[in-house]
Amino acid sequence: MSEHPDRMVWHVRCRPDTEPDGHRRVLDLLGEFTPYVQPLPPLAGLAQLNGAQRLFGAGAHRLAQRFRLQALARCGIDTHVGVASTWATAATASAHTGETGVLCLPDREAERAFLGPLPVQALYGIGPAQAAALQNFGLHTVAALAAMDETVVCRILGGKAGRILRDRARGIDPRTVTASRMPDSTTAATAFPTDTLDPAVVRAALLDLVVTLGGRIRRRDQVARALTLTVRLADGSTVTRTRALDRPSHHTEDLRTTAMRILDAYGFQRARLRRLTLTAEDLRPADTGPGTQLSLDAGREDRLRLEPVLDRINARWGRRLAGPAGAYRKAG
Repeated sequence: MSEHPDRMVWHVRCRPDTEPDGHRRVLDLLGEFTPYVQPLPPLAGLAQLNGAQRLFGAGAHRLAQRFRLQALARCGIDTHVGVASTWATAATASAHTGETGVLCLPDREAERAFLGPLPVQALYGIGPAQAAALQNFGLHTVAALAAMDETVVCRILGGKAGRILRDRARGIDPRTVTASRMPDSTTAATAFPTDTLDPAVVRAALLDLVVTLGGRIRRRDQVARALTLTVRLADGSTVTRTRALDRPSHHTEDLRTTAMRILDAYGFQRARLRRLTLTAEDLRPADTGPGTQLSLDAGREDRLRLEPVLDRINARWGRRLAGPAGAYRKAG
C-alpha cells in the first residue's frame, strides 16, 4: 500500500463547456471535503485529502464518487476525478476515468500497473513535440520511459525536462498541493421545479441555502460580514439586495436572521419566484472577527453548542441528514 494511504491527491477535471462560475462552484464543493484546495484554471483543481477519509468514514474511491455525484446534483457539472499519491499521477488518471468518472489508484502497485501500458503522450505534462521525440527513440509507452536510463532521456528532452518526465513516468512527483487563499465570497442557489408564490416554500428554500453556506464557511474557518440575496422572477428579471450582518458570523442562526430580513424587505406578495441565489460576502478568517459573546438566551446557547455536532454528523453521513426542520420542503 502507499506510505500515506490517507494522504491522497485528487485531480478534478470539469467538462470542457464549463463556465468560469461553474468551475468556481466545483472548487467551493471541493472545499467542503478538505481545506487543501488548489485551483488549476480554467477547468481543473487539486485537493489534498489529509485524514478526510477518516472524517467522512469512507475510502478514497467512495469519497471521490460522493464528490462527483454532489457536483452533478448541486452544481449541474460533470467532473472526472483521478485519485493517486502524487499530483502528476492523479492528473493522468483523471483523463482516463472511463464511464464511471472516477479512477482511484490506492497504492503504488496500482499506479505502476495503470501508468505502464499508457502511450507516452498520455503522461501528464508531456507535450506533442516531446512525445514525438521519445517515440523516435523507440520509447512508445510510459513504462519504456520509466525504464530508460536517465542520461538518455535527458539527452532526448533536455536535462530538467528529461528528469521531471522520467520521474513522473515512475510515479514520482514532489510537488505538493498549495492551498490558495480562500475566496472572499461563496454562493449557493436553488431553482424551484415550477414558479412559486407560496411563502412557506420560498422560506424553506432560503433556509436550506443558509444551512449550506453556514456549514461551508464553518468548515473553512471563516465568518461572513454580509449576505446578498438575488431572486429571479417568473418573467426572467432579477432583483438583488445586500445586507450586513449585525456582527461577522458563521452561525446558521445569524445567517438565517439576516437572510430572512432581506427576503421580507422585498415585500413579495403575488410575485412568482423561479430561483434564489444566496451569497455570503466579505468572508474573513474566523479569528479576525469579534470573539464569541455569551448571550443571555439559553436557547441560542444550546443551538450554538449543537451546531458543531450537526456539522460532524453531516460531514460523515450526508449534508442534509440533520438540520433545521423548516428547511425540509418535502417532509412527509
